Amino acid sequence: MLGQRLPPFTLQDENGEDFDSEMLSGLRWVLFFFPRAGTPGCTQESLDFSALHAVFMSMNVPVMGVSSDSPAKLLSFKEKNSLKVKLLSDPEQKLQESLGVWGLKKSFGKEYMGTIRSTFVIGPDGRIEAEWRNLRVKGHADAVLKRVRELHRPA
Repeated sequence: MLGQRLPPFTLQDENGEDFDSEMLSGLRWVLFFFPRAGTPGCTQESLDFSALHAVFMSMNVPVMGVSSDSPAKLLSFKEKNSLKVKLLSDPEQKLQESLGVWGLKKSFGKEYMGTIRSTFVIGPDGRIEAEWRNLRVKGHADAVLKRVRELHRPA
């Protein structure tokens, strides 16, 4: 998917308001997908990105988290954990499917469909500049920040 244009999308944010990806046209931004609000890995990942929020924003790089959770659940998750990142609800998994992050998962011998933890850096031209798939949470937000810094340097 590297180099491909991110399909435009409109999803509801944690406040139940429509968020249109076209609003970020001309900006570099980060889009991370997490399986379920409130679970340990998803909470840690969201906390890690929130801890770096000021650094990302100093470069004018917004960070968005996406899950299949409802806006109400995302708002509760955000408030409970004092998250600084915007959270988006993709209950029908349309955006997730378009990026190949909705798929077959295995846990304790059972197979099921779910969100495959993934992150994308979207460039000012709307193209995917970096991607991580089926990633481990520990150190991930720092790795994304490092890559954004590399991309952000003037050529």
